[in-house]
Amino acid sequence: MSTSDRLIEATRELLWERGYVGTSPKAIQQQAGAGQGSMYHHFAGKPDLALAAIRRTAEELRGTAGRVLDTPGSAYERIAGYLLREREVLRGCPVGRLTMDPEVIASDALRAPVNETIAWLRGRLAEIVQEGLDRGEFERPLVPEDVAASIVATVQGGYVLARASGSTDAFDAAARGLLTLLAPRTETA
Repeated sequence: MSTSDRLIEATRELLWERGYVGTSPKAIQQQAGAGQGSMYHHFAGKPDLALAAIRRTAEELRGTAGRVLDTPGSAYERIAGYLLREREVLRGCPVGRLTMDPEVIASDALRAPVNETIAWLRGRLAEIVQEGLDRGEFERPLVPEDVAASIVATVQGGYVLARASGSTDAFDAAARGLLTLLAPRTETA
């Protein structure tokens, strides 16, 4: 792994763990096993390195979510796959957590990949809900964009509840609850 990649990976990990303010250049250098000269050779400064790390994290999240959402199956099965996929619940979402960092939110450049990723996810989920509506999988009228926003909010809120309680149970309950609400109705005799 190149020095540049080691610096980006160290920054990604520290941003997830400590946030932007808690991630110092010295901590990045120590975690990456790189000197100050190497860091400033590859990046203009902490904001430039943080942007590269946030972009990589966002790209990874889109790839992971895309692999689950683009699998064969019904809309409901694909949404369930996304909600129930394995994730590090107690660490929180590496992208979603950045929205709570005032320095990230205050910077248009740092906030952009976060916003783009959340918008991409909402858009992809809305497309899947629309596919389900078009195929008659969902029997009640749903607004795809609203359902997509609810799915993202459930996941992000589930992370918060799990971290607060120190248990994944709250996340799992939120995912199961949303799936119960979205479940296609079955006909009764």
